[in-house]
Amino acid sequence: MKTWIAVVLSAVLWMMSSSNAWALVQIKLSDLGYRECPIELSKGAVTAGGIPQSARCFLVYGKATNPTNKTIVNADIFGRIYDANEDPIIENRTRLGAIEEVPPGVSEFEFQVNVPDNQPLPLKLEQFKAAGFTGTVRR
Repeated sequence: MKTWIAVVLSAVLWMMSSSNAWALVQIKLSDLGYRECPIELSKGAVTAGGIPQSARCFLVYGKATNPTNKTIVNADIFGRIYDANEDPIIENRTRLGAIEEVPPGVSEFEFQVNVPDNQPLPLKLEQFKAAGFTGTVRR
């Protein structure tokens, strides 16, 4: 009986130690900015209250710092985007985009966001951060 318990305990400890390889890693985002999308991406629409509205396309860009020595995959980007009047661009949602791969160290990223035409510029990018995994995660 003691041998069986030792085997189970060893297996549990091994699984716990190996799960750290798949741990969620926080990624620092810096040097944030935005620019209008190239013309081939610029046609877009957003839905507000079930009503489609014309939209402007922007690319949000910056630098991502991966503090590990492994490539991070499936990194979700979180943050808030406000217009010139401090009104939120995307209400009730903080996940704004994703980075497919973040190599160790500092790398550049960008993602697309559509903004209703009637929201005044400039945009304000606040509370941006990202998190991802050092292994493939099913989605």
